[in-house]
Amino acid sequence: MKRAIVSVSDKTDLVPFVKGLVENGYEIVSTGGTKKKLEEAGIKTIGVEDVTGFPEILDGRVKTLNPYIHGGLLAKRDNPEHMKTLKEEKITPIDLVCVNLYPFKETIEKPDVTLEDAIENIDIGGPSMLRAASKNYQDVTVVYDKADYSQVLKEIEENGETSLETRMRLAAKVFRATAAYDALISEYLNKQVGLEDPEKLTLTYDLKEKMRYGENSHQKAWLYEDALPKKFSILQAEQLNGKKLSYNNIKDADEALRAISEFQDEPTVVAMKHMNPCGIGRGDTLEEAWQRAFDADPVSIFGGVIALNRKVDLATAEKMHKIFLEIIIAPGFDEDALAILKKKKNLRLLQVDFDYENEPARDEIVSVMGGILKQEQDTLVEDPKEWQVVTKVKPTEEQLKTMLFALKAVKHTKSNAIVVANSERTLGVGAGQPNRIDSAKIAIKHAGDAIDDTAVLSSDAFFPFNDCVEYAGEHGIKAIVQPGGSIRDQDSIEMADKYGITMVFTGYRHFRH
Repeated sequence: MKRAIVSVSDKTDLVPFVKGLVENGYEIVSTGGTKKKLEEAGIKTIGVEDVTGFPEILDGRVKTLNPYIHGGLLAKRDNPEHMKTLKEEKITPIDLVCVNLYPFKETIEKPDVTLEDAIENIDIGGPSMLRAASKNYQDVTVVYDKADYSQVLKEIEENGETSLETRMRLAAKVFRATAAYDALISEYLNKQVGLEDPEKLTLTYDLKEKMRYGENSHQKAWLYEDALPKKFSILQAEQLNGKKLSYNNIKDADEALRAISEFQDEPTVVAMKHMNPCGIGRGDTLEEAWQRAFDADPVSIFGGVIALNRKVDLATAEKMHKIFLEIIIAPGFDEDALAILKKKKNLRLLQVDFDYENEPARDEIVSVMGGILKQEQDTLVEDPKEWQVVTKVKPTEEQLKTMLFALKAVKHTKSNAIVVANSERTLGVGAGQPNRIDSAKIAIKHAGDAIDDTAVLSSDAFFPFNDCVEYAGEHGIKAIVQPGGSIRDQDSIEMADKYGITMVFTGYRHFRH
């Protein structure tokens, strides 16, 4: 008779699986709650303590860590010495292991979790059995995921055992699972001790979907989500309409969501195109904010990604419906607004939980050849009271408010970044140029005749020369906000004074590469 050891936290679909094993000649060794569940279903089991000859101790911390268990798992069936040892020590081989782990992830996701609770949900015996069985996959079938129950049972029913290929596949799956389990534990404990730069960094993500293609059609792509996902995320959005998101859709939508999170106090609309805002508008109503975002760049917004920080109403939906858009992201949609927007079957509508204030910022990770870069998110909240006025002309309260608005916009624009804005909307965006003066020229050209005494120019980094200030002055800009910090800051200050421009230094750069 073959022997299986069964010990699971998640008991979903367990009983039919184990009944199938019994019907195919397996005796079942089990523990604790699993044993109780199986016996309640009429399945005869052998207690682990009957196998080991030793009781569970230390509140169940030690029960399967025993040679009578691990000897049965690790013995190579084609090795005469191994089999001789089993016989001499009266150890019965174990042919199948069905184990899943203590719910560590689910435990630490609880808002009121204590360190003690987390520690007690670190599984020791489970990973040990899984790893032992996986190491000996030549002879042992290891089942970690309930999704594999049916395939394993099918092969046993048809062939008397699983195939070597299946056992190897399941073993690889187990090592992925235990690696991810350990990574979550490591991350949690690192945070408990305040460690920011561990000498080893092990990250874990869960496959969400295989994508049709990547950035270009000849590139393969996969979407993975954080093992501890954030609610305020495109990956957690409820899609209410449209085709699946593409690789590029997700990148643009993510940047739009990051940008809209800067604006909370009043209805605001962000239009994102190729990872840069082509228009940001705010107003007393969402419809007014939309119109201003549209007016900022009615050409580039075509095919864009729109993020709104208020529930979409009918009036706003009717206006958005008039042009081609790829994606609309919002915290909600009124029923009549949704009905209008759904008339375009390919328009992707994403509803996102905007309760992001209660979620801690996660570090950002980007790949480079041979490694990764990891950094904190740029979640700095600018305070105009801390800015330094460096020119003869002092900013008005209204100009300071507009500067803050422009600074939030430039923060989400690819560097070198220049944004021209008034109190209502962006007027022009210059992004991603090799030099700052070209970005300034692009932004000011886009702004055009909309530049008046209320217009503000924002820069994501300092001016290396005074040419940007001079160009701004020549085109009617009366206020500039920038980090400062150049060895030629004085040149820019003098140029601002020449044109009667008020300029403030924030002290913080906001590069977005």
